[in-house]
Amino acid sequence: MPSLQDQLLKQGLADEKQAKAVKKEKKQQQKQRKQQPKGTQSVNETRERARQAREEQAARDRELNRQREEESQRRAVQAQIRELVETNRLSREGAETPYQFVHNSKIKRLYVDEQTVDALARGQLAVVCLEGTYDVVPENIARKIQERDESVVVVLHQRAEKDDDGEDPYAGFEIPDDLMW
Repeated sequence: MPSLQDQLLKQGLADEKQAKAVKKEKKQQQKQRKQQPKGTQSVNETRERARQAREEQAARDRELNRQREEESQRRAVQAQIRELVETNRLSREGAETPYQFVHNSKIKRLYVDEQTVDALARGQLAVVCLEGTYDVVPENIARKIQERDESVVVVLHQRAEKDDDGEDPYAGFEIPDDLMW
């Protein structure tokens, strides 16, 4: 059976020069291998490959551990937030007054009572969204939640400074009863 080189020459895919160059290169490679002491090159190469493989494995392990640590920290924060919301949420039973707010560019509606609407407007209460559910929590709890994850707190107005009646420039003027707006 003719060799691959003979077949390529016969079909015209290779010429004599190329065939001689390949033979010459093979002989040089064999000479180099014979001149080196047995096992010298292969031992160094295998040591180098093993060291490199260990380094790559260590780098992968470090990255995996970092990702696992980040995931466990994220889960711990979520558990803390869930605990804060569940223990401090205000009851909305019998609430009939709609409170509308914007979340993710959409207008959402939450039914609460009148006092809650007033407290939300004054910044004493806040609306939080946890796992797709909206709840009302006190302002101090909302601040704690914001420290852990700002995206959970949906509505938290800044408390207005208390208005003193003495500082009102129009306090001395009475509004007439028959004034039409």
